[in-house]
Amino acid sequence: MAPAKKITAKIKKTLTVTGPQAPTLRELMNWYCMNTNTHGCRRIVVSRGRLRRFIWILLTLTAVGLILWYCALLLMTYYTSSVSVTVQFHKLPFPAVTICNINPYKYSSMKQYLSELDKETKNALESLYGFSEEKPRERRAANSWNTELRRLIQQTPLLKINDLVNQSATEISSGHKRKIQGRIFHKGSAMVNIGDPQDIVGFQLCDPNNSSDCAVYTFSSGVNAIQEWYKLHYMNIMAQIPLETKVEMGYSAKDLLLSCFFDGISCDSRNFTRFHHPLHGNCYTFNSGENGLILNTSTGGSEYGLQVVLYIEESDYNPFLVTSTGAKIIVHHQDEYPFIEDIGTEIETAVATSIGMHFTKSERLSQPYSDCTKTGADVPVDNLYNKTYSLQICLHSCFQKAMVRRCNCAQYAQPLPAGAEYCDYKKYPNWMYCYYKLHEEFVKEKLNCQQICKEACSLKEWTLTTSLAQWPSTVSEVRSWLQSNRPGNDLANLVVFYKDLNERLISEVPANTIVTLLSNFGGQLGLWMSCSVVCVIEIFEVFVIDTISIILRRRWQKLRRWWQGCKARQAQGSAAPAPPASAPAMQGQDNPACVDDDELPTFTTAMRLPLPQESLAHRTPPPNYSTLHLESTFSEQLPDTLEARTF
Repeated sequence: MAPAKKITAKIKKTLTVTGPQAPTLRELMNWYCMNTNTHGCRRIVVSRGRLRRFIWILLTLTAVGLILWYCALLLMTYYTSSVSVTVQFHKLPFPAVTICNINPYKYSSMKQYLSELDKETKNALESLYGFSEEKPRERRAANSWNTELRRLIQQTPLLKINDLVNQSATEISSGHKRKIQGRIFHKGSAMVNIGDPQDIVGFQLCDPNNSSDCAVYTFSSGVNAIQEWYKLHYMNIMAQIPLETKVEMGYSAKDLLLSCFFDGISCDSRNFTRFHHPLHGNCYTFNSGENGLILNTSTGGSEYGLQVVLYIEESDYNPFLVTSTGAKIIVHHQDEYPFIEDIGTEIETAVATSIGMHFTKSERLSQPYSDCTKTGADVPVDNLYNKTYSLQICLHSCFQKAMVRRCNCAQYAQPLPAGAEYCDYKKYPNWMYCYYKLHEEFVKEKLNCQQICKEACSLKEWTLTTSLAQWPSTVSEVRSWLQSNRPGNDLANLVVFYKDLNERLISEVPANTIVTLLSNFGGQLGLWMSCSVVCVIEIFEVFVIDTISIILRRRWQKLRRWWQGCKARQAQGSAAPAPPASAPAMQGQDNPACVDDDELPTFTTAMRLPLPQESLAHRTPPPNYSTLHLESTFSEQLPDTLEARTF
């Protein structure tokens, strides 16, 4: 090696060189970490303590791993140009289908309970409109049941309002004129009044305990007034009949269902589950899932749905209770209660009714995005139906609870709460007036049920499309077979099927998530301050953790000095005072200005040094410089010194 190169190599080895020219990898990494803009690497080098340095190493490696992973995903997404389409065919669970006859009970079985009410209703129709039956019904002998009912009808008769201003009316059954009092509530009607347009028919309800507290309910149609009045007394009668008797008076599954097919396979009444509805009598649910088994349909179309033939038996209908003939059905989930009186679909006789379905499932977000409830547990209303929570269940349960609380009995059309009983005139004479008054408050939202009850977050809905056709046809062989067993006008054909097996899902997604929030924060910090997550952690470490550590350390030092001063004062107070003359000189270690050995002496500490005391011992006197002169040792001058002086 040349001498110049040897000298250069020796200088590089001796001097400290940084940067890319560093002789070792350790020094190169140290230089990079101290000079890079990557904050995590710098914090690894400058951090004190093994724990803090380990945390920064972990954070830095985690950030590097996330960057590599996300960049790999971005590259794969960028270079992917293929399109994947997946088509899945699966079996949709078939919903529950509940079928009820519009006429709740066979009229032949109910005559003994309704004879007196039917008589008064028939007289009212004859008096108002001149209606009369061609074949009068046989009058039954009076008994205790009809006697009690007659007394109730006499207390709340049908009235023909003569003059609303003077509040005069005429009893339709007896023709007696009477004075009416109280507030008047007029209810509109969708039916045409075939009598005199000026005629107003209604009835008056009063509180038995207070005869002046009354209300008059009027209708623009006499038919509607009679029907409402009839239903009022009808519920009072049905509330007193035992459930077993009502089940026997209703339609059995064999009476209602003549034939059944599902998914191309024959079925019968054993595939239906009976439940008793207060207003519709015996209803039957197909695919109720009662035994834990829910049927599925493999293919869309009418041939793979539910096909039933119903026998309506119109001849045994109650002529005063119902005004239409046929059946009512409702499609619902197995866990839902069938509110057939609210949203049921009517099926006509002598008609084939085809109902195509589309299934839609909706999922809403609860708090804080909306005010819906998932299970109804946060709604302060007891579920009386023992089914999945819904808004209708909550509203009906809330009204029934208010009915029991206000009127001391439960309304017949809704489930019975625990410890309560249904209203009837014998035990609760004022229940009818209380019910109408409470229902008015419910409609006007004065019971706060509409404010308490919430929408359900999850909703399963079947959109129905109905088509009708005459059935059976005049040339069909089925017609002759059916007419040989049942009258053709009393039959109804029902088909319920999926149009397709596509499940429509509607769900809510938060517009702003925590990922979006952090991304927005990161974008603003990177745009205006060139900060990253590691930079934010570094700022937190310096301005929060280190700042708090410094403040606490200063506080601790002050507290320690104060404690040492207290101990010194206690030691001085306990020691006996010494005479001033014999007081020892103060040494440096006893100087209060030099107590703290941790701090270097400053000008301030020097100014706090105590002044000299007069009682201190005498110090060594300064030297007398005149004594330093040398005196002659010899008495005479030596000869050699004389020579030297003269020279």
